[in-house]
Amino acid sequence: MKKKEHKYTSDIAFTPAVKALQEKFNSRKSYARMEEFGGWQSTVTPQLELFLRTMDSFYLGTVNGSGQPYIQHRGGPKGFLKVLDDKRLAFADFSGNKQYISTGNISENNKSFIFFMDYPNKSRIKVWGTTEVVFEDKELVEQLADPSYTAKIERVFIFTIEAWDMNCPQHIKQRYTIEDLNMVTEPLHKKIQELETKLSAYE
Repeated sequence: MKKKEHKYTSDIAFTPAVKALQEKFNSRKSYARMEEFGGWQSTVTPQLELFLRTMDSFYLGTVNGSGQPYIQHRGGPKGFLKVLDDKRLAFADFSGNKQYISTGNISENNKSFIFFMDYPNKSRIKVWGTTEVVFEDKELVEQLADPSYTAKIERVFIFTIEAWDMNCPQHIKQRYTIEDLNMVTEPLHKKIQELETKLSAYE
């Protein structure tokens, strides 16, 4: 089946039905201007690559052959989703709970979606594309392996980007990891200890 070509990158999401609703609710003109001035990105830019280096999780959306959607959380050390080239991202997959829902969905329908939430910086990035699951590629496994995590890599997911867009920060509540908080509080704890040591010298 021949892949449908889009006039604009955002057409991957802005279908005729979506555009009709945008027209009805008076947002089509602004999105049409966005399209005419270049629209969404379709390759890995320096901005996106820098963003990916800071991310320790994302959500992967897939759809099975009957159209049933599924979202799976993926997590790891910061930057575990690697940039292979200007169109492809990849991550290692381990045994997990052995449900294989995402892998099975991709075998029927390779269209997929990645959703990133950067809570501390109140930003989110949406990425549309396709995914290929690769088994027994030793070179790729070595490229994606994390020396600090000894679990066996069973397969690799390669995501090919078709379009991506960064949303506005409205309504995103800032949340921080323990690691984020420790970066702020550890210098304060050290300073308190130093002051306590100085005070004890006068007692």
